Amino acid sequence: MTTTASTGTNALLETFGYGAADQQKLHETYRYLHTHPELSMQETETAAFLAGRLEELGLEVFTCGGTGVVGILRNGEGPVVGYRADTDGLPIRENTGLEYASTATGTLEDGTAVPVMHGCGHDTHMSVALAAAELLARTPGAWAGTVVFIFQPGEETAAGARAMVEDGLWDRAPKPEVIYGQHVWPGVAGGIEISSGTAMAMADSWRVTVLGKQAHGSQPEKSIDPIVLGAHMIVRIQTILGREVPARESAVITVGTFHGGLKENIIPGSAEFTLNVRSFEPAVREQVLGALRRILAAEAAASGAPEPLIEEISSFPRCYNEPDAAAGVIDALRGSLGGENVRVVPPVMGSEDFGLLADAIGVPSVYWMFGSTRADRLEAGEDVAGNHSPEFAPEVEPTLGTGLTAALAAILGRTGAGAGAGELS
Repeated sequence: MTTTASTGTNALLETFGYGAADQQKLHETYRYLHTHPELSMQETETAAFLAGRLEELGLEVFTCGGTGVVGILRNGEGPVVGYRADTDGLPIRENTGLEYASTATGTLEDGTAVPVMHGCGHDTHMSVALAAAELLARTPGAWAGTVVFIFQPGEETAAGARAMVEDGLWDRAPKPEVIYGQHVWPGVAGGIEISSGTAMAMADSWRVTVLGKQAHGSQPEKSIDPIVLGAHMIVRIQTILGREVPARESAVITVGTFHGGLKENIIPGSAEFTLNVRSFEPAVREQVLGALRRILAAEAAASGAPEPLIEEISSFPRCYNEPDAAAGVIDALRGSLGGENVRVVPPVMGSEDFGLLADAIGVPSVYWMFGSTRADRLEAGEDVAGNHSPEFAPEVEPTLGTGLTAALAAILGRTGAGAGAGELS
């Protein structure tokens, strides 16, 4: 891999004439988006900004799934490739100290006003996708075919991909033969991590309302105590992993919240907790969810209480890198970024709704991670802030340049003049 010190670019970017002015525009786009985050499925201003930029580039643009935006870039006969970037921020008060830090606020579904931050790095994803669209649009001789850019809302709540599919995404856009996506994370800046096969976990989140009977704290015999009952449920469900899921399989159950009561001398009539389940295999997923329902009902019966109410908060689908498609992406990434900078790794327990876009039309997809932390910080053992932290602040470069190179390499691996993107560098 060759690099240019002034811009941090490599040979693949130079194929597109990428220079200092392009990098400055990429950085300005990133800073703007970082400063203006919006909550899941509320990305109205973000969608308008994205649509405007895509229209300026001459793409066919339409909105989909509420605040989703699709841009179609056609360049003659050839493969159709999808590329997805997510757009939503998180209810986090930013604490990075950056001059372009977010001071934005938003409103949750229950009416609560909250600070908003791009604490998961979706601002980098959008910036990279816009830059890739611009470079491809202005360099038609480097590739042929069609690229469908999908700017998807609501990833954090697993609502966006489903909303776009249900709103007719694949009835209105050309169906791709493969869909690509990537995510920034606090790994080594300039590096890529990718899996073959399962890439990320499925995830299910529930809200469980434990029903009891209210009474005075001095008369517990007149109550059905939902706090004690809820505590038994929470302890018992952890045995699912140790005593029901085979040791060679992977799953995680987390109880993230527990709320019950208003005063120390009143046994409340109900309590509520939320839980999250992660798994890699569909059979394990169904086993764990079935065991949860069985245990929750049984513990309630043991206490003489009604069955608890179970409400699904979110459900993230599988994120699966089809091995043949993943192999092509790995070759393309190594050709453009250098073999030493691309690692094939086991799947992670994080979750994504990205896979639903491809599963909906039965095509393969490939998803990978690109790093955002200077190597010397990691080597020194610094406590580096990760995704969903109020201190999450990717190194602007080489993070953005790496993400842009990776996006182009993958797309060109299907649409480029050579067999792989590396041949164009």
